Amino acid sequence: MVFLLSRKLSQRLLVAAVIGVAGASQSAMAESNVVQVLVDQATLVRLDRPASEIVVGNPSIADVSVQSGKVLVVTGKSFGETNLIVMDADGKVIANRGLIVLEPRTGFVTMYRGDARYTLHCAPNCTPPLVIGDNPDYFEAISKEIKTKQSISQSSAEGEKQQ
Repeated sequence: MVFLLSRKLSQRLLVAAVIGVAGASQSAMAESNVVQVLVDQATLVRLDRPASEIVVGNPSIADVSVQSGKVLVVTGKSFGETNLIVMDADGKVIANRGLIVLEPRTGFVTMYRGDARYTLHCAPNCTPPLVIGDNPDYFEAISKEIKTKQSISQSSAEGEKQQ
């Protein structure tokens, strides 16, 4: 009788273990179905077959480009969640994934002056990053500096190509 109880208990534990492993693997599959990237950083997504068309649910959150037929570069533009759909030349879905853009966890200092928010990135020197939600005048000044820098870089790159 003790043997039967032990055997039934063993069977129940085995069933519970199998269910637990199946649940864990489903959770892992769900996690692998999400692409995560930091704001102003890039990550690679590898595909089983070449991509022909890419759809980003909210392009203000992330940018996706094809590095090669089977490799995508996902760049975080602003924090938030959206989705990524990749199709092949026949219009068949290769990938349909969640896309989460996160803020870096370290190096940021946020200051408040009344209702106005100001963000600095201090790692190790403090510089003002372009962060959505900061004081509009502060944000605009940083945005203008970034655009000027990009324009200078673009002009330099075009000048080098012409020579």
